[in-house]
Amino acid sequence: MGIYIHIPFCKQACHYCNFHFSTATKYQEEMVTSIVQELQMQQAYLADEPLGSIYFGGGTPSILSEKYLARIFDTIHQLFKISSNAEITLEANPDDLNKDKLLALKSMGINRLSIGVQSFFKADLDMMNRAHTPAEAISALELAFEHGFEEINVDLIYGIPTSSNDSWLKNMEKAFNFPINHLSAYALTVEPKTALAHFIKKGKYPPIDEKKANEQFEMLMHFAQAKGWTHYEISNFALPGKEARHNTAYWQGKAYLGVGPSAHSFNGLSRQWNIANNQTYMKAIKENRIPFEIEKLDTKDQYNELVMTALRTKWGCSEKQIAQFGEDYVLFFRKEIQPSIEVGLVAQVDDVYSLTQKGMHYADRIASDVMFV
Repeated sequence: MGIYIHIPFCKQACHYCNFHFSTATKYQEEMVTSIVQELQMQQAYLADEPLGSIYFGGGTPSILSEKYLARIFDTIHQLFKISSNAEITLEANPDDLNKDKLLALKSMGINRLSIGVQSFFKADLDMMNRAHTPAEAISALELAFEHGFEEINVDLIYGIPTSSNDSWLKNMEKAFNFPINHLSAYALTVEPKTALAHFIKKGKYPPIDEKKANEQFEMLMHFAQAKGWTHYEISNFALPGKEARHNTAYWQGKAYLGVGPSAHSFNGLSRQWNIANNQTYMKAIKENRIPFEIEKLDTKDQYNELVMTALRTKWGCSEKQIAQFGEDYVLFFRKEIQPSIEVGLVAQVDDVYSLTQKGMHYADRIASDVMFV
């Protein structure tokens, strides 16, 4: 069981980002009050099960002051049971991390940082409109380790128009030169209604080079493997045993509660998501109602959820898992996955099916092939 807290504020808008956020940070206090109230309203969602993970995402959670983060933490401690070894993660931008901030985060019980480096090269950061510099990224990592954070994830982005395969190799080398134990790497994608989409449409930026992105993803897989790391999900790599527990719970279909505007919750039988509008969210919470939509999951939906998430991971998807939905689903899956096995995109060991390294490039298509429509 886990809780995700969405902090919908950023200093500035990254050109590629389509997550929900606002640069109007003057509403931080009101937003924190709303998040605290929603936590109180949602106390029963996880049926009093202990929390194995707490994850602050966004937006930019590190933008919040210590007093606001502490208020949210105090509420979680009051309302929920927290496992003694719970993974407590905060996403942070490098420019927010200094000695005082890091000491404050550690004192609150945050034991894992996910630092949004994205690139160690100024041209890449400028192109994406990131708020930090390469020097700040290096300083943030050095300070985090210096002040006792042992569980650290670094975010990187590949396929950036300003990058080359050589600079991507240097990015990986710089990241792995730190004693990190987790890396998340994502291909730069053009999402609708983002600044990046607008700039490409207007010819101000070149289109994304899919060939280069695939080459850099392949480089990453080989690089991590040579270091002895586990590629345990399409975009995630870790030292053995250091897989992110919070996100792994998502991919393994465990229940979680999402709090804050745009946050999603899942309990196995339904999925719900809060409205992605700060003012509407805060107004509704003041009126003692949670502004969410809900989707009840029938057997077909639950099967689709399973194959879509399980096939993204190193653990793969087993016939035993599928059998809970009935023999017809097992037979359907076997038939539809067979073409991907024949061309080397999926490996089968006993009754477990997982993507090969080649198959990692086609994960969405393979999952689509075996989904029940």
